[in-house]
Amino acid sequence: MALQPIELWGHWGAPNPWKVCMILEELKLPYVIHQLEFSQVKEEHYVKLNPNGRLPTINDPNTGITLWESGAIILYLVEQYDDEGKISSKSAPEKHLAQQWLAFQISGQGPYFGQATWFARFHAEKLQSAVDRYVDEIIRVTEVLDRALERNGTGWLVGNSLTYADLSFITWASVGKGLLKELGRDSELEKYTKYAAWIEAMEKRNSVQKIQDSMAKGRAAHGL
Repeated sequence: MALQPIELWGHWGAPNPWKVCMILEELKLPYVIHQLEFSQVKEEHYVKLNPNGRLPTINDPNTGITLWESGAIILYLVEQYDDEGKISSKSAPEKHLAQQWLAFQISGQGPYFGQATWFARFHAEKLQSAVDRYVDEIIRVTEVLDRALERNGTGWLVGNSLTYADLSFITWASVGKGLLKELGRDSELEKYTKYAAWIEAMEKRNSVQKIQDSMAKGRAAHGL
């Protein structure tokens, strides 16, 4: 029986919903997007789905589960639908190493890149010390990834092939790169050659191109 489309609540420019879309694309799962503005995520109709009032949230009519938090959603999707191991592994140590890198993405990349963007672009008061702190974290996280890629030696974070762990970093990486260019600090990334090759390899994938194009169009339409 054909799968019913998974419902995803997202936003035209927010990286976290788009990274879930990338996983859906890689697994060739049908889905529909309900695009919300940030002003709508605290409204009662959405808070009933996600009491935290953040994006993304999914509802999977095939299993009846409603789930929020991008990391939890990604783990659910690969555990539920990646039986062939397209972008995940069922065995140790690869299974646990991929979970480790996803944990780093949701705790170490997304929040810091997000705070850098907030203080550089949107905060009402110009706080240079805050901008510097979080932009420095973009550089530090990039260095961590570059070092890990060099150590693994395969071009990927885990094992010999791309996994959901790699894909989880790409949308925020694009945001970070754009912000560094805007601030005149993009040259600081040039020495991280393993990282650059990793990003380039992912950007050649159809799923990544499709989602990055959609995210870029949404952000450009809103002046970002």
